Amino acid sequence: MTTDIVRLTQFSHGAGCGCKIAPDILSRILASPDKENVAAPFPSLLVGHQTRDDAAAVILNADYALLSTTDFFMPIVDDPYDFGRIAATNAISDIYAMGGTPLLAVAILGWPISQLSADIANRVVQGGRDVCQSLGFPLAGGHSIDCPEPIFGLAVSGTALHQNIKRNDGGKIGDRLILTKPLGIGIHTTAEKHGKLRPEHVGQATEVMCRANDVGAQLGQIDGVNALTDVTGFGLAGHLLEMCEGAHLAAIIDMSSIPELPALDYYIGQGCVPGGTERNRLATDNRLPELSLRDQTILFDPQTSGGLLIATTEDALPEVTRLLVQNDLSSAVIGEIVAAGIDSPRILLSQT
Repeated sequence: MTTDIVRLTQFSHGAGCGCKIAPDILSRILASPDKENVAAPFPSLLVGHQTRDDAAAVILNADYALLSTTDFFMPIVDDPYDFGRIAATNAISDIYAMGGTPLLAVAILGWPISQLSADIANRVVQGGRDVCQSLGFPLAGGHSIDCPEPIFGLAVSGTALHQNIKRNDGGKIGDRLILTKPLGIGIHTTAEKHGKLRPEHVGQATEVMCRANDVGAQLGQIDGVNALTDVTGFGLAGHLLEMCEGAHLAAIIDMSSIPELPALDYYIGQGCVPGGTERNRLATDNRLPELSLRDQTILFDPQTSGGLLIATTEDALPEVTRLLVQNDLSSAVIGEIVAAGIDSPRILLSQT
């Protein structure tokens, strides 16, 4: 059994949210022969999987809904404690992305017990436990199995007032789009795995991934926030497409306004591109215009514990901006929701 210092990423074939099943394949897995009436027997179900939202929601009482989600993945960093923190922060984000407040989490742990010591697993779980505690709720239990690759994540329960629930399909024409964290997490972590990450960039992606999206609970209280989701394994393009498809609308984005981690051009030139990037591109089925290699790589870069993607009215924009600035998050407008043309791509690029 391994007890010395190990590189956890060597034990996983996929890193973080980059190991997600591609969205087009996921559609086939989730397909139901009774597509229209799949949720009909459950009138208390407010949000199911039909729009690929971040969490399920069910009526709890006249005022509140119960939110439920789960997320887990293989190591994206080598440090066990950081892996636990990142996986927990990522899973909890789904509750915040619905405008809710988490109440309780239980852990999901898969561990190759013949290859990695229990002490290393303890550090992973401790990282998750500390994140939950810092956000004001307990990691109260969980389940573990012996498996070939290390896996960690959480199942999280939370609540939200009915009127505060933010779905990913509520965008309206004219809504401004804001992304609260920089893109490039998949590129930086791939560079680190390949030993090509510059010393001055070490830890930057981890810091971003460990930054909680708890501002989502406050965004849920703003009437002008019409849609909310978090950007994870499908990349910005994939999650924005889900937002557009759910609302039967389109989006225009300005690449120059999108926040980025440093030196992405350099790392792309060094071949530090996650395998999930191409998978995400192929899943879009030509619903984007022709892109440069750089834009393509960044828009489809799989994010782990990425930022919130917000669709807000222009009237609510000052309040949203103030809130994000107070929380040291990016508040730049990266695009807007527009009407969908019959033959147009779902996402267009700004010409300015």
